[in-house]
Amino acid sequence: MIYEADFLIEARRKKWEETKSIDYDKKLRRAIASELIASESLREEIKQRPEKLIELEFVVVDKEQATKPFLLNEVQKDFIGVLNKAIDEFKSGLRSDISILILKGRQQGFTTLVTAYQLAMSILNRNFQGFTLADVSDNSEAIFQNKAKFPYMQLPEVLKPTEKFNNRRQLLFEKLNSSWEVDTATKDVGRSRTISFFHGSECAFWQQGIAPIQAGLGQAFTKNCIKVYESTANGYNDYQAMWESGAHINCFYEWWRTPEYSLNFPNEAEREKFLKEIEERNDWIHERLRWLYKTKKLTAEQLRWYYRKYEEIIDKRLIRQEYPCTPEEAFLLSGDTVFDTEKITARLHTIKRPIKTGYFAYDYDGVKISKIKWVNDRNGYIKIYQVPDSPAITKYCIGGDTAGDGSDWFTGHILDAKTGVQAAVLKHQFDADQYTRQMYCLGVYYKKALIGIEANFDSYPIRELERLGYTNQYVREQQDSYSGKMERRFGFRTTPLTRPTIISRLIEIVRENTDSINDEDTLRELLTIIRNEKGKAEAPEGRHDDQMMGLAIAHEIRSQVSFSSEEIKINPQYQFNFEKKEEYYDYGEDITVV
Repeated sequence: MIYEADFLIEARRKKWEETKSIDYDKKLRRAIASELIASESLREEIKQRPEKLIELEFVVVDKEQATKPFLLNEVQKDFIGVLNKAIDEFKSGLRSDISILILKGRQQGFTTLVTAYQLAMSILNRNFQGFTLADVSDNSEAIFQNKAKFPYMQLPEVLKPTEKFNNRRQLLFEKLNSSWEVDTATKDVGRSRTISFFHGSECAFWQQGIAPIQAGLGQAFTKNCIKVYESTANGYNDYQAMWESGAHINCFYEWWRTPEYSLNFPNEAEREKFLKEIEERNDWIHERLRWLYKTKKLTAEQLRWYYRKYEEIIDKRLIRQEYPCTPEEAFLLSGDTVFDTEKITARLHTIKRPIKTGYFAYDYDGVKISKIKWVNDRNGYIKIYQVPDSPAITKYCIGGDTAGDGSDWFTGHILDAKTGVQAAVLKHQFDADQYTRQMYCLGVYYKKALIGIEANFDSYPIRELERLGYTNQYVREQQDSYSGKMERRFGFRTTPLTRPTIISRLIEIVRENTDSINDEDTLRELLTIIRNEKGKAEAPEGRHDDQMMGLAIAHEIRSQVSFSSEEIKINPQYQFNFEKKEEYYDYGEDITVV
């Protein structure tokens, strides 16, 4: 009889559930090994899917230090599915490389799985070169001894290739010309080698960062190299940048998907008491438990386990990093975050796509702008979430932050001046003149909206808007340095007095009216803002606060928008025809001047 791998795996699983005997399992693995030797089709099956060899023959030491069969749990099976799909797509030419990021909580079994997978590959294939980098030397040694060498030594003898060990934490199979090695992440590690499977373990904690180590590896990766980076988050560093880059396959695994993360109650009375406290108490942790119970449908036993971990952690903020519920909160820095992260992450789950994405085209003769039209472009730098009504009833204001003082972006936030709802967002990385003209077009489109642009580093947009004839700009009072008289000037000036004021107002808006923010990029940036050691709200190193400042300015200038019963007077040449469609990308539709 010819057995398939899945049949044998299921038989091993059932026998383990029946006996819980590692000795019986050892006998069973010997019998399966004999079947592997005898069956060419079975060998070919597991060669194509190495994870099946893991479930057929590998053992693992669990958290209670007991040896048991290595049978994949839910999250491990999910990852293997992602990996196999990526491999198949690469072989068929649909993917140029295989690079996977795993974002996880503590001890979800991914280092164990990826190490076992590499070991299986090195046993099953010729010329396989696996390489793992850990964050510190102690972890390198633990991976080698506990997650590689131990399961290898437990294999039936007939499955072990001829090997030799050395003091470099390496398994080397000479006849197959295959090997697996683990080392500690340093700048010069991995040079002058060939790597066909790379595993970065807890790479968010590599002391020198990921970028210099990747550069050091240079040409070590083969063309078909599988690269797996897995880690618990560690703030906003190289790993978070890789996660946001879109260049990798991102896999996030919530802590509750690990079956062991559950804690029973001693009796039903204690269970009911616990659930009642969740319902009645309003501190952060109980609000979190309520959300997990009602929205994520977690069991009371899972909640009890999570609450117990929360109680054990001295710095309570680390619960988000150690056992994240969303990718966003996983990357939150251990320092004080400025904005309400719970409200923001909840809002991220409910936001909708923009109605339109694109930019404004126009004619410009060196003096004035005319013939304004909208161009749909999925890569455009303007996102529209709310179109202006016609005739104009709603009034709008636009707050802008210019590129300068380390900033890379020009930004603009268009708000319904009465409600504060975010109607559109501009995020521009070009020159000031292009930014100014797009702001001009936005102002015209949103019914001659009040525009307030930050005036600290570049006054060109403010002066250019005035020259173009756009006079509906935010006005501030400023003392003349020569005469001492108070003068009125266009633009918003950020000072040590005004900056904390407008940010404090934005903090309140985020806390009380998070639904008014429609833009995903804006929300994600707000998650990154922290208070430094002096209490100043700022972006961490390598990040920016352009969106925050633009939005804060927009809310500040709302006070200068006049609301009267009079109809808003708009020059007829700047009335737009905007055909409303549900499609997100409808290229070719123009907003034309009439």
